[in-house]
Amino acid sequence: QVQLVESGGGLVQPGGSLRLSCAVSGSIFSIYTMGWYRHAPGKQRELVATIRSGGSTNYADSVKGRFTISRDNAKNTVYLQMNSLKPEDTAVYYCNAGLATKSYNPPSIYWGQGTQVTVSS
Repeated sequence: QVQLVESGGGLVQPGGSLRLSCAVSGSIFSIYTMGWYRHAPGKQRELVATIRSGGSTNYADSVKGRFTISRDNAKNTVYLQMNSLKPEDTAVYYCNAGLATKSYNPPSIYWGQGTQVTVSS
């Protein structure tokens, strides 16, 4: 069974920083693309950033230059460093991972339970 566990959310003032972590555990053969999404009240869930197994990254325009996604393949963990936070960054942040549990299984998408990020003075 695969689990994704996020941590690092909380309350921060505008202009502040937070670092989110998402650790993947369980029966894993290989992890491919990992990513962060967010869901704010009254809005659709949106992509924040993704990172491929080789390290190439992709960011939403709204976070470029402020957020950095990274991963530690040895620890099966993906991170999201968030700087210069704005009130509009307030949302529940979810990590996901495309992974295969066996060499002969096609990859599936798994999601974490979400962590709340609130940016407010």
